[in-house]
Amino acid sequence: MLLGLLLAWGAVHAAPDTAPTSNATSSAAPNDPAKPGSKAQRNKAKENKKAATKAKKPGPAPENALIGTGPAYAQSEEAMRFADEMAARRQLPAEWVRQTLGKARQSPAVIALMKPPAASFVKNWGVYRLRFIDDIRIKAGLQFWQQHRSDLMRAESAYGVPAQIIVGVIGVETLYGRNMGRFRVMDALSTLAFDFPAAHPRAAERSQYFRKELEQFMLSHSQSRTDPFGTLGSYAGATGLPQFMPSSIASFAVDFDGDGRIDLRSSNSDAIGSVAHYLQAFGWKTGMPTHYAVRLKADADMSALLAPDILPTFSAASFQEKGAMLEGAAQSHAGPLALIELLNGTDAPSFVAGTENFYVITRYNWSSYYAMAVIELAEAVAREMQNRR
Repeated sequence: MLLGLLLAWGAVHAAPDTAPTSNATSSAAPNDPAKPGSKAQRNKAKENKKAATKAKKPGPAPENALIGTGPAYAQSEEAMRFADEMAARRQLPAEWVRQTLGKARQSPAVIALMKPPAASFVKNWGVYRLRFIDDIRIKAGLQFWQQHRSDLMRAESAYGVPAQIIVGVIGVETLYGRNMGRFRVMDALSTLAFDFPAAHPRAAERSQYFRKELEQFMLSHSQSRTDPFGTLGSYAGATGLPQFMPSSIASFAVDFDGDGRIDLRSSNSDAIGSVAHYLQAFGWKTGMPTHYAVRLKADADMSALLAPDILPTFSAASFQEKGAMLEGAAQSHAGPLALIELLNGTDAPSFVAGTENFYVITRYNWSSYYAMAVIELAEAVAREMQNRR
């Protein structure tokens, strides 16, 4: 998830404010193809139990870690019941699952950050934009591109996603690794799984989502025999340069540097390849623009144009028939379009015509403001790259 964003703007990567609709945001581990009771499944169970038994015991907290200050979840009957169910479901030793989850602590800070915004909060694209399109981030993006040009070119070739979009995503997410989060992920996920703020309109739904993420997080650490308490990330439990949630790591992270392991925190190459793979998996179309300029006629049918929200729905012809006018190449765009509205506080909103690729970026983080920030940062860094040639 994006550290610098307000949760109210839907800015939690892979932790959407609405129900997830894809494996990228809601799946736990991929389904085991083995049939129940089969030899393959029994062998899988033995491997899981062996890995969990040999997993490292929790060591000292990483330096500067934000550790939960609330009660340990060993005191929660609900959490311990979940631990037993998870152990049976994933065929892991119940004692290891209970002990590990029991040592996680509730984080009041995470709860506070997840509370819904005040009713008076008004979105403002201009203010939002200033958070991410500035000299510091553009300069850092230029340096990142220059240092990792080879990996970016390789990712673009392998997955069809432009280097500048990959640079834009990582820049908005963590300022190229400078802000990857200090929350102990085991505490953050446990807190959101069992103590998600009740005031949130979708508290029950979000709690279930984070339970799936917690389960995947613990399963991954049991399989890799690593200490789950050594991982730091955002208050939503996202980690590394690209801020992937546990299920996204399981489904989309790649070993792009070929060293035999996936490391989204220390390997820029793995982060670059994983971002490109993620966007490709959600339907990135090579060569397609992300958006076009649009001019709204005075009698534009705004109700119809805004009804699908950010989902591309209208043909270019239908778009213009409803009063959203396009120019140049946009008029012959072959795919569906969406009218993207960006509020500007008390000023008039901004509008663009979003393509399927714009929508793909919102699958990384369910926010049109986020997508536009990624795109504009990508364009700004690309201009600097061009000026250096």
